[in-house]
This record gives sequence, C-alpha cells and structure tokens, in this order.
Amino acid sequence: MTLYKLTKITSLDGVNGFRQHAQSLGIDIGIDDQVASVSESPLYRPCNWNGRTIGNRIAIQPMEGWDGTTTGGVTPPMLRRWERFGESGAKLIWGGEAMAVRPDGRANPNQLILNEQNAGAISALRERLIQSHQAHHGRTDDLVIGFQLTHSGRFCRPNDKKKWEPRVAFRHPLLDPKFSVTSDDMVWTDEQLEELIENYANAAKLAQHAGADFVDIKSCHGYLLHEFLSARSRPGKFGGDYEGRTRLLFSIIRAVQLAAPGLGIGVRLSAYDSVPFQPNPATAEPGKQGQGMPMPFEQLLPYSYGFGLNPNNPMEVDLTEPHRLLGDLQKIGVSLINLSAGSPYYTPHLVRPAAYPPSDGYQPHEDPLISVAKHLRAAAELKKAHPGLLFVGSGYSYLQEFLPNVAQYQIAHGNVDFIGMGRMVLSYPKQVVDAVELGKSERKLVCRTFSDCTTAPRNGLPSGCYPLDEYYKKSDDAKRLKEIKASL
Repeated sequence: MTLYKLTKITSLDGVNGFRQHAQSLGIDIGIDDQVASVSESPLYRPCNWNGRTIGNRIAIQPMEGWDGTTTGGVTPPMLRRWERFGESGAKLIWGGEAMAVRPDGRANPNQLILNEQNAGAISALRERLIQSHQAHHGRTDDLVIGFQLTHSGRFCRPNDKKKWEPRVAFRHPLLDPKFSVTSDDMVWTDEQLEELIENYANAAKLAQHAGADFVDIKSCHGYLLHEFLSARSRPGKFGGDYEGRTRLLFSIIRAVQLAAPGLGIGVRLSAYDSVPFQPNPATAEPGKQGQGMPMPFEQLLPYSYGFGLNPNNPMEVDLTEPHRLLGDLQKIGVSLINLSAGSPYYTPHLVRPAAYPPSDGYQPHEDPLISVAKHLRAAAELKKAHPGLLFVGSGYSYLQEFLPNVAQYQIAHGNVDFIGMGRMVLSYPKQVVDAVELGKSERKLVCRTFSDCTTAPRNGLPSGCYPLDEYYKKSDDAKRLKEIKASL
C-alpha cells in the first residue's frame, strides 16, 4: 500500500508557493499577498453586535487546560492562560474555555464547573483577562467576552482521567465500543433532559452575574447537544425527525432567555460530520500510528448517526439541515455562530488538521489543507445564506505562518465575520496582531501542529504548548509527556 507523503507548510516558498501547492491538491484557498497595516486592515474593522462595538475581527476560541481544581475551580495556570487571551489583542473572546453546567458533565476531572461555588472565581478570571487586555492594548470598551456552557455527553470523565462515564443521546454502533457505552442505562431519559435544561438556565444566570456578555450553548465536537442533532434513532420527543432532534437545543436557549434576559446567546456548531476514523494498520510504521481511514460503515447505510452529511454517502458534506438550523436559531434570537466540524475524538483531521497527530489519532491520509479548504467552503456558503448572523470561523491553525494572509482574505471577502484562533494562541497569542501592527509574525513562535496540547490531556496531563511555550517546556509535566510519548 502506498503511504501518503505530506508536504510540510514550512517547505513552501512564500505565498506563491502556498498557492501552487493548494492548486496541486485541487483546492482553492484564498490568500492575500500582503497583510495590510492597521488603518487598512479588514481584520481591524469594527463590528456591531447587540448594541455593542467589537473592536476587530479576531476571536479567541475556547481551550480547556485540564488544569482546574477537582471541584471545578480556578487555578494559577488557568489565570495565566486567560491573561494571554487578553494579551492576544482579540476583541471577541468565545468562551475562554468550556464550563460544565453540572459536575457529571465534565470531560475531565479538572474542567471548570459554572456553579455558585465557582462563580466568583470565574468572574475574577474574566477580570484578569480584561486587565491584561487593557495593559497591552489600551482599551476594553470594545472587548466582548462570552462563556461556553457544556455537557460532555459521550465524552464525560468527571472523576477519573482514564475512566469514561458516558451519558449519550442514543446508542452508536461505531462509537459505543470505543467510549465504553455498554448499556441503555447510559442513554438520557426525557425526564432527565428536563432537569438538564434547568441546569443550563441556572448556569447562564450565573454567567450573566459574573459579567459575561453572552453564553455559547455548545453544540459541536460530538458533545451532548451536537450528538442530539443526529439522534434519528432515538424515540420520543427529543429524537427522530428534525423537530425532535433540535428540541433540546431550542428548549435550552428559551430557558436561558427566560432566566437571563438581555444575555447574548451564541452557538458553536459542528456544521458537518463524517464517519468516525481510525488508524489503518496496513500503513503503520515504527513509532507511528497508521494513516487515517473511515471505520467500516457500509452495513449502516443509509447512515443515520451524523449531522450535516449525506446519509447515503456519509463521507460527503450535506449542509441542508445546518442551513435550516441556522435559520431557526436566528428566528429565536441567536446572533452569534461559531462554526466547527466533526469531533477531535473521532475525526480530528476535520477539526484540528495537523502535520503530527495526537496520541489517540492517526497519521495524515491526505494533505491537512484539504480539511482547511472544506471548512472555508462550508463557512462561506453558510455566511452567504445567513447574512444576519455573525460567524466565527475555525480550523485555521494548520495554515501556520500563512494564517494572517488567509484570515485577511476571508474577512475582506465576507466569508466569515471573525477569524477564530485556537491552539495557536497557546504558543503565540499575538500572531495575527503582530502581523498587522508590526508587518510580520515571529516564525519561531508559530504553532506547528505538534499536537502535544492534545496528547498531554489524552494522557492525564494539563494541556499546553510543550514544544514552544517556555512555561510548559520547562515544567515537570513536559518530562512526563516525553516519557509517555516514548512509551507509546
């Protein structure tokens, strides 16, 4: 079997080399030759939202650190991360990091919980971000900060970093064995979901009191609310047809609106999905996982376990239902949409295209720029069809030093309203700001998608940029991570 050989971004000769490489892959990624200065930059164009002005088109995506207290509280490493979010210069902070609406909804035992016990410290966390932003950028009246509310569903590990305690929308024939779903008792009942709706409403009320400008009702990456969007096999009022599968999300939004009047509402949405992937053992090499391949799905056609895909060919994107959902969200008052795709647990190449996979991933089976292009196309199509919504795009980190040039093109052409910066912020918070204000970024700080920020938490360590951020590079956890990677 022929192995796919990846062309590294670092080997490309400038913007023209990038264009030529994209053309050779049969994809089109719009990219500007130069990054404009502050006065001319589309990235620095203000944006109106909810009676407020957001000062630029740069957004910080939520990033969990696996470094809170075991009671869901704030710690010094978390404060440092939020300070760096403020330092970044981004004027839209999407969530900071995911906050569980109840203890059993955590993806790890050190995830934030937005409850009365922790609300004061989380408010202080927000204040620290604001202070950092003021110190580095001189004003905060055009800074908008939201909190991301979540229940991890299938991916719950609230008590032990190595023990799954899943709560699912439905039984999934491909994912259940991997994530220890062994009984129908792990499927939510309709009565339990009514309680969950109230948990979201209570968390939103606390978020508003803590100073959040909006809350994100997280519906992406295979977590609970995203999974419900594909609950075709689920009986009862929260499954089956489109109305049933969206009922939980809409019920939560309406409950939040009643509990916290005036609080903005956003939704981070995996706009399309795919069949879960796994390493292909035929392509494994010494010290490396095999290249990605879809899990066998032919016996499951038409495929009923994904959202935003063609059920007759689930490897294909179908945005029919995402279009409908976005239209319905706008009708009930949602104004902010953050687009993502798939899940880092079963399709990491869609959501986090990378040259180097995490420990539970697989080697690239195609150029990661293909996944970047797929996101760009979907985001542009959805924005064009729903101009009244403000869209944050995702999945840009693999662009590396070309990110500011592509980001500027996307904003200038109206394909999205904000560029969402995720894991690249861990190593270099000011990459885009430096490109605009100084005319260049520091290449030595640019994220190279080594995936240690994912491999570490997959193996029970805090998430951080161990290769490039001196804070993590010199830590004892870095030594442990090196030993773990060697053993794997």
